[in-house]
Amino acid sequence: MAVVDALDARILRMLLEQPRTSVREYARQLGVARGTLQARLDRLEREGVITGSGPYLSPAALGHPVLAFVHIEVTQGHLDEVGDALAAVPEIIEAFSITGAGDLLTRVVARDNAHLEDVVQRLIRLPGVVRTRTEIALRRRVAYRVLPLVEAVGRAAAAEAGQPRRRV
Repeated sequence: MAVVDALDARILRMLLEQPRTSVREYARQLGVARGTLQARLDRLEREGVITGSGPYLSPAALGHPVLAFVHIEVTQGHLDEVGDALAAVPEIIEAFSITGAGDLLTRVVARDNAHLEDVVQRLIRLPGVVRTRTEIALRRRVAYRVLPLVEAVGRAAAAEAGQPRRRV
């Protein structure tokens, strides 16, 4: 588990709020040396805290406005094969092994409901798939975010270090 201190949390907040800013400008705003900032960024990447830096793309803007969550039940012993097969379906933008009802949870995008049905039928035909259950998302209520988590981690790190409370 990566250890994130208050400065790391401030760095992460800046990356989230100002993703196109240069390392030099981040260092200036944070009041730290550029080398210190770069070393911190390198460590956060190495430890898996920072997992990417590319653009976030909208499937809806790419012509796939329908979002669904498809639960997939798999024949015992075939989870890896089905998981590998899911990677070949371009409309699946994420897939997770899960506990509870079902074995896999996928996030699927589609052009419309008919296209979604075609994708689900493709999934059902995969060797090892027993059944699926589909739930269509109506409206996003909370967008993907990690900033509140970063802020909480930063507050906890500052409190643990006995530092004065300051906005992370």
